[in-house]
Amino acid sequence: MSAASIVIPIPQKRGLYYGGTWHDGPGMAEVEIHSPATGELLAKIIQGSSEHVPSITSAARSGFLVWRETPPLERARILREMAAIVRRNSEDLALLDAIDCGNPVAELRKDVEISAFYMDFHAGLVTEMKGSSVPQGPNGLSFSVREPQGVVVRIAPFNHPAIFAIGRTAAPLAAGNSIIVKPPDQAPLSALRFAELVEGLLPPGVLNVVPGDRKFGAALVADPIVAMVAVTGSIPTGKSIMRSAADGIKRVLLELGGKNALVALPDADPDKVAAGAVAGMNFTWCGQSCGSTSRIFVHEDIYDAVIERLPAHAARFRPGLPTDPNTTMGSIVSQQQFDRVMGYIQSAKEQGARLVCGGSRSSDPSLNKGFFIEPTIFGEVTEDMRIAQEEIFGPVMSVFRWKDETDVMRQVNRVEYGLTFSVFTRDVVKAHRIAAAAEAGFCWINDVSHHVMGSPFGGYKQSGIGSEECLAELLAYTQEKNIYVNLVA
Repeated sequence: MSAASIVIPIPQKRGLYYGGTWHDGPGMAEVEIHSPATGELLAKIIQGSSEHVPSITSAARSGFLVWRETPPLERARILREMAAIVRRNSEDLALLDAIDCGNPVAELRKDVEISAFYMDFHAGLVTEMKGSSVPQGPNGLSFSVREPQGVVVRIAPFNHPAIFAIGRTAAPLAAGNSIIVKPPDQAPLSALRFAELVEGLLPPGVLNVVPGDRKFGAALVADPIVAMVAVTGSIPTGKSIMRSAADGIKRVLLELGGKNALVALPDADPDKVAAGAVAGMNFTWCGQSCGSTSRIFVHEDIYDAVIERLPAHAARFRPGLPTDPNTTMGSIVSQQQFDRVMGYIQSAKEQGARLVCGGSRSSDPSLNKGFFIEPTIFGEVTEDMRIAQEEIFGPVMSVFRWKDETDVMRQVNRVEYGLTFSVFTRDVVKAHRIAAAAEAGFCWINDVSHHVMGSPFGGYKQSGIGSEECLAELLAYTQEKNIYVNLVA
């Protein structure tokens, strides 16, 4: 099937889904959703406003009061049924995300499968939400139990819509919370389709999907009924959420930005370093990934050998229409983000970085209506340049030359971010020493971008608070209550 002949399964219901009902009507704000790859109008959807927030949170609170009393194994059964529904509709959901956020459909199929897996994974952990007991002798009993937080707001970003707006509902639901999902402004359609697909499966108000802008999101976070806020996004977004949450002493779970480093030691294989650097940059997503290895520190002994190999590896990623199954690299999500990325490329040239490859808008005439940028690599980058310090969230890699281990780790750790880190070397002792020195939450040795379910994924410093993809994520959506029993009363 050609990309041109693909029919995109636009959701039929495009209002606000809360309290088990779709809400739309005269006077409600309507916005247009356009494809960043083609510019075409995909749909018009309803957006929430601050005046809708009390009704939404009240419905979610009512749903929570029912859901928290649902036995954990019954919640697990429903989560597994949700996972099965997602898998049965995986092609439709992947196509929706491809045309909506601009990433290649071949990769988004994996995102949908990961989302279903999260549901199965957390369904299997419901019996692990355990408390503890403290010995008191024959006259007393002191023990703790875990209970859900309450109403959780989940604010999702545009780069992996299915994972963050669908898959990340699993842990809060498994723990017994109700959830309000605010899909990404730029790519809300798969979340709305998900709500259509699972409508009626959960008690009313347990799962709520409500598109809206930043003001709407801020009103949700500030509402006193909301007990916890989970965000995947930029550091400024995370800081804003924390300020608002502080007024209500609300729990937060934050996965924020990254300016992630890869350090190649002199004994590393240059071709493996080049391949790993390009793979870790996530050019498939146009670098629109908080985990991208955008800073590559290569020892001077192998620097030239790595640099000369990078263009050949980057050439495997060619911008194309996201609905084409052969596309290896998608589009930037919006005109605003496109202009921002091109601004960083220009600043790198002005500050003296050497352009190794890319650096321009795609020259393919079939892509002239979309926001496509070539895979871009700069060499001879120094730490005083903007591209060395700031998260670009675009397909721009910076390569540094180093010779002193202490100094290179100082440069690695100098930035405010601390999400991921990679080291390439054949020396296991040096590998562990370097990884231990890295101020990052998830480290790889001779690997990049590999998530391991069950292992905590989260950031140091300003890259976030808390961990996901593990038992700790599930427990974060609970609170511990201690109960003391006087047995001689």
